[in-house]
Amino acid sequence: MSNVETEPAVLRCGATADAGDGPPGPRVEILAPREVPLGGPRSMTVRRTLPQRSRTLIGAWCFADHYGPDDVAATDGMDVPPHPHTGLQTVSWLFSGEVEHRDSLGSHALIRPGELNLMTGGHGIAHSEVSTPRTTVLHGVQLWVALPEAHRGADREFRHHVPEPVRVEGAEIRVFLGSLAGAVSPVRTFTPLLGAELLVEPRATLALTVDPDYEHGLLVDRGDLLLADTPLRPADLGYLDTGHDTIHLTNTSDAPARALLLGGPPFGEEIVMWWNFVGRSHDDIVRARTAWENGTDRFGTVEGYDGPP
Repeated sequence: MSNVETEPAVLRCGATADAGDGPPGPRVEILAPREVPLGGPRSMTVRRTLPQRSRTLIGAWCFADHYGPDDVAATDGMDVPPHPHTGLQTVSWLFSGEVEHRDSLGSHALIRPGELNLMTGGHGIAHSEVSTPRTTVLHGVQLWVALPEAHRGADREFRHHVPEPVRVEGAEIRVFLGSLAGAVSPVRTFTPLLGAELLVEPRATLALTVDPDYEHGLLVDRGDLLLADTPLRPADLGYLDTGHDTIHLTNTSDAPARALLLGGPPFGEEIVMWWNFVGRSHDDIVRARTAWENGTDRFGTVEGYDGPP
């Protein structure tokens, strides 16, 4: 998915949990989404929480679009023509619906709920994404991971992985990147990362052991959740800094809640993002844009998409 914008999102001020007479709890910064239309008059609207002016990265996670539930009869669903990427990995994760993926590596795959599709752009790749005719409701996230300088020119790669659900008291967890609750994803990343879907039972409280060297973001899909005693609404992204080895999470509603937990050590490199490119300088972006506009072989060709790039 594309269309990175540079306008700042709305930021609700961070909250500090207060545990009675004890010391203050972890400070949770709440990153509120902004709505971004993708496409034409019947466009699909996404809720974007990364990047924004106050925070551009959580670990190496540099982009987060959250969309749906989207009635494709009203919006025509997703139809993203072949477009380029550099300097990043794309992570596609669905809650409902089905999306057909094609890329210039020759990959042709379906993205389904609970299944990870990860594409490495590195030096350059192109891909398309189209919701399938049997999709009635489209609902999911599109995430990007910035590649570190040492691997920014990595070869094109595509990986598909179906994580097994792990049961913990009060929740079911699917770990698609990194490790959590004893589950480990086999999918390679270029920096340490965590990506997991959490399905939290009504009124349940979790205490998840995490790496204290990671910063974390909790993206709420549905339900009313407390992150370290700070309430989060659907589509909010709650941010926790490093230094915490346990994340406390409570579902305060009488219905199941769902969220994605993202994490990683602070990235430590400044990046420049424009459109679908991640670089380190203005010149990096100009070179990538010129290569795409001139039709060079840097990005390759996507076969099988019915339409122009």
